[in-house]
Amino acid sequence: MERVENLVRLALTPGVGPVTVNRLLKAFGNSDALLGASEESLCAVEGIRKNQVMAVLQAGDSDPRPELDLAAQHNVNIIAYDDPAYPAQLKEIYDPPFLLYCRGELKPEDCIGIGMVGTRRSSRYGAEQAERFGGLLARSGFSVISGLARGIDSFAHKGCLSCGGRTLAVIGCGLCHMYPEENRDLAAEIAGNGAVISEFTMETLPSRENFPRRNRIIAGLSLGILVVEAPTRSGALITARHAYEMGRSVMAIPGHISQEMAEGCNKLIRDGATLIRNMDDILDELGPVAEEIRKSMPVPVEAPKKTPLDESDSESKAKVELGNREQQILEILSDSPVHIDKICNEMGLPVHQISATLMVLELKRQVSQQPGKFFVKIGRS
Repeated sequence: MERVENLVRLALTPGVGPVTVNRLLKAFGNSDALLGASEESLCAVEGIRKNQVMAVLQAGDSDPRPELDLAAQHNVNIIAYDDPAYPAQLKEIYDPPFLLYCRGELKPEDCIGIGMVGTRRSSRYGAEQAERFGGLLARSGFSVISGLARGIDSFAHKGCLSCGGRTLAVIGCGLCHMYPEENRDLAAEIAGNGAVISEFTMETLPSRENFPRRNRIIAGLSLGILVVEAPTRSGALITARHAYEMGRSVMAIPGHISQEMAEGCNKLIRDGATLIRNMDDILDELGPVAEEIRKSMPVPVEAPKKTPLDESDSESKAKVELGNREQQILEILSDSPVHIDKICNEMGLPVHQISATLMVLELKRQVSQQPGKFFVKIGRS
């Protein structure tokens, strides 16, 4: 497993961004080899500039302890890319963050999440719909993923929390800071019922260029993105574009044609996003995946316990609980890694549907994801 200390050194290296670090890690295999590499071998990596080579050479001698201590003081866990706690679906995006800073707790069921985004200048209608759908998603077993911004984001988080759901907030600064400041109490509540997440080092200040990167993570964590209310020039549309590029579902709530705050959503719908009026529309958009997700959720505590089955009955029952699509994917997989593109081609289905089904199979401990979007069948535990 990658040493967090080494990755922190790389994250703190000036002039070397996450795309460059990911390229270097791919070239050298791991952070130990990277930080021990010679100047000549670093220069041989395509796309690496001389100043970046010199910065990486110095990174090995830097001290990560102040950053690690600061994270501990703020109850922040630093999660490496190959840590089991790292969200599986986030690994599927292009150049995923090699580190995540997390206050709270990420859980496997958070892979069943919908991103909710929209304008900071929400109307009363937009606020009502954000709270409404935050609650509907929570009651349906979905985690709500948003950006803790003013307006739609805040109302989505609050709607989810009011129904006892799990919600993840992805922010565009380090976790020493909170932006906006008035959402500090909301962030604390989210950390107790989900997690506040950042890819930025602890003392990174909020800045305009950070938010597109934040939006990319929101899309990467989600099965689909629901744009609640947005004008045509809105960061929410950047998140929707990221979702399209990742093969995730893009959905939008329609608004009045004369309202500026509705223009972005209405344009998304015109261009092919799914029009959302209620929870059934979201489940219909996810199609068979939604039913598979529902079946994969834990049995509530209050549900009556079933009579224990003998070993042969358990094996038979496990087979029955696998949906048709799950069984078809398992027939394609073996103990040798198979890329997700091959599964999509053989199934004739888009990547977001195959990805969601693979997540369900991971929850059922039928498959394991390997680096590079490869999957292997692991059988029943």
